Amino acid sequence: MSAPNEANTPARSERSQRRPVSSWREHHGWSAANSLRRLASKPVGSLLTIAVMGLALALPLAFYLLLSNVQSLGDALGRNQVVNVFLKTDQVASNAQLLAKKIEQHDGVASVTVKSPQEGMDELSKMQGFSDSLHALDNNPLPYVLLVQPQDGISADTANQLVDDLRNEQGVDMVQDSGTWRQRLDALLGVGNRAVLILAGLFALAVLLVVGNTVRVDITSRADEIGVLKLIGASRAFVRRPYLYAGIWYGLFSGILAVALAIAIEFALADPVARLSQVYEGKLHVGGLPPWLLLAVPVAAAVLGWLGARLVSAWQLRRAA
Repeated sequence: MSAPNEANTPARSERSQRRPVSSWREHHGWSAANSLRRLASKPVGSLLTIAVMGLALALPLAFYLLLSNVQSLGDALGRNQVVNVFLKTDQVASNAQLLAKKIEQHDGVASVTVKSPQEGMDELSKMQGFSDSLHALDNNPLPYVLLVQPQDGISADTANQLVDDLRNEQGVDMVQDSGTWRQRLDALLGVGNRAVLILAGLFALAVLLVVGNTVRVDITSRADEIGVLKLIGASRAFVRRPYLYAGIWYGLFSGILAVALAIAIEFALADPVARLSQVYEGKLHVGGLPPWLLLAVPVAAAVLGWLGARLVSAWQLRRAA
C-alpha cells in the first residue's frame, strides 16, 4: 500500500507547484478583463479621461511632425545652397579640374561642377542690361568657378569647416557661402528639438497625474470592498492588480487616440503641403511620422498609465493599512 503513495507524491508536489502559478495567471486575466469592464461601465468618465490624455500625448507628436519637416523646408529654401569657389584669374582649365577632383573627396561634399569663364559670360549676357557692356570688353575677365554642392543634412559645423578648407586651397581667390542661413536654421532646429523634449516630458507627467487621480478616486470609492479583501487575507499585490490594469488600459487607449489624431493632422496638411511642394518645383518633400514612433506611443503611454496607477495605488493602500 505504501508504494502507490510514494509514486503519487511527485505528482502531488508538481500539482501543488502549478496551483500558485495557475492562480496567479488566472487572477491577472480576471483583473485585466474586470478593469476593462469597469471602464466600459462608466463610458462618459472613461472617454473624457482618455480624451484628455490622448490630446496631451498628441501635442508632442504634432510638434515632432512639424519639426521633422523643417529640415525638408530648409533644404527647399536653400539650406544646402551651392558654395561658389572663385579661382584666381591666372588659373587655367586643368588647374580647375584638378582642384574640383580634390574637393570632391572632401567630407560633406556631394558634387563639384566647374563653370568656365565663357559659361559665366554667357549667363551675364542673358541678364538684362549686361549684354551691351560685355560687348565692349576686349577679353573675358571672369575666372573659373567651382560650384560645390554640400551633402544633404550637413551640419553647420561641418559646412563651416568645409568653407574654411576651401578658402585655404591654392589658387582660390574667394568663397561665397550662405553660412549664416545654415547657422540660423540649425539653431532653430536645436531650439525646436529641446522644446519637443520638454513638452513630451510635461505631457508625460500630465498623463501620470491624470491616471493617478483617476485610480485614487476609484480606490476611495471601493474602500469597503478593499477592507473586506484584506480581512480575508488578500495581499496588497492582489488588491492592487486590477487598478494597475486600469492604468494600462487608460494609457493604451489614450496612446492609440494620440496616434489617430497625429495621422489625422497629417491628412489635414496633405493638400496644403502638396501645393507648397508644387511652388518649389517638387523640391519640398514632407514626410509623416515614422512607423516605429506610431507603434511606440501606445506602448509608452500604457507604461506611463501603469506607473501612475502603481504609485498612487501603493500610496493609497499603504494609507488604508
